[in-house]
Amino acid sequence: MSKKNLIIVVAVVVGVAIGLWLFGGKSSDQKVNYQTATVNKGVISSSVTATGTVEPVTQVEVGTQVSGIVHKLYVDYNTVVRKGDIIAELDKINLENEYASKKSNLENAKTEYEYQLKNYTRIKALNEKKLISATEYETALYGYEKAKNSYDISKNDLAKAKTNLDYATITSPIDGIVLSRAVEEGQTVASSFNTPTLFIIANDLTDMRVIADVDEADIAGLTEGLRVSFSVDAYPNDIFEGFITQVRQQATVTNNVVTYEVVISAPNPDLKLKPGLTANVTIYTMEKADVLAVPVKALRFTPVKQLVGEDSIKDVPGQHKLWTREGNTFVAHAVEIGTSNGILTEIKSGINPGAVVITDIVMGQSNAALPTQGESSPFMPGRPGGKR
Repeated sequence: MSKKNLIIVVAVVVGVAIGLWLFGGKSSDQKVNYQTATVNKGVISSSVTATGTVEPVTQVEVGTQVSGIVHKLYVDYNTVVRKGDIIAELDKINLENEYASKKSNLENAKTEYEYQLKNYTRIKALNEKKLISATEYETALYGYEKAKNSYDISKNDLAKAKTNLDYATITSPIDGIVLSRAVEEGQTVASSFNTPTLFIIANDLTDMRVIADVDEADIAGLTEGLRVSFSVDAYPNDIFEGFITQVRQQATVTNNVVTYEVVISAPNPDLKLKPGLTANVTIYTMEKADVLAVPVKALRFTPVKQLVGEDSIKDVPGQHKLWTREGNTFVAHAVEIGTSNGILTEIKSGINPGAVVITDIVMGQSNAALPTQGESSPFMPGRPGGKR
């Protein structure tokens, strides 16, 4: 016998066996079992998961505008500071010398300016009386304007030297707590194009936030105000609550994965949340509470005569139906559905709370209650003995 003919014979035998099984009547050990669910009120929700990092809402990096040696540190990690408190000082000797030099230059420029002003005033009066030449007048005017410009420059130089001297005293720009200290006394800091960071100060650790990276496939529908819950590994049994405060438009691409930053409020009255903790975030994109709900598969169930045997079927018109079993009769209930999250579907009308609806029918060896997890086709019997 050829391989092709062998395959045909096997297919025919299997087909006959399945036909006898389906339509040959239920044997004594092939009894019908029904999986059911009760129509109850509950919550239907959809969510998006992501990971993020806990950080303070307001965090300031404190640097220095001038170069020098760190002379004195007044704060350390976890020091509580107020706005304007001195937190560090740089060595001021060179800056004080620079300030003194600029001050002397200003005095010299002032003296020259005052002399040239008097000379120019005198020459101007003589010029108006035609008692001097034009050249003498222009020379006096040139000397006066040059002295005035030098005087103005010296005043600006002195102001800059004073500002640099003041910058050597580093103060806290906000009320808060010192999170990081990046220098030691005696260390040299050089201010160039990038201002060196000396301290990081957080404003209020009772008001934190989570910056979550949400995949591009999940970003649609995320808006400000959506409820969020999250956990951190440091407190695995605690669930923290917050809400979305911002969905940032800038995309981040890492290893060809596109994500968007979502900012989430994280109230921290107990100070459990610490900057840098990793948060496992759940964002609720849809929530409906206190609604009638049934499993989705209950709406997909339809009794088939070949399976229900001698039991009768009482159908009704309608697009969406739920089925109950009253005695030996399957009774359909036309229902109006609402929101669904893929697991539960909202029932707006058509059936009463507490009704027991059929979600599945399975051929088995016993009428004992079957587990409800998993999903079988309502149109085909289960494998004999396959579900117990």
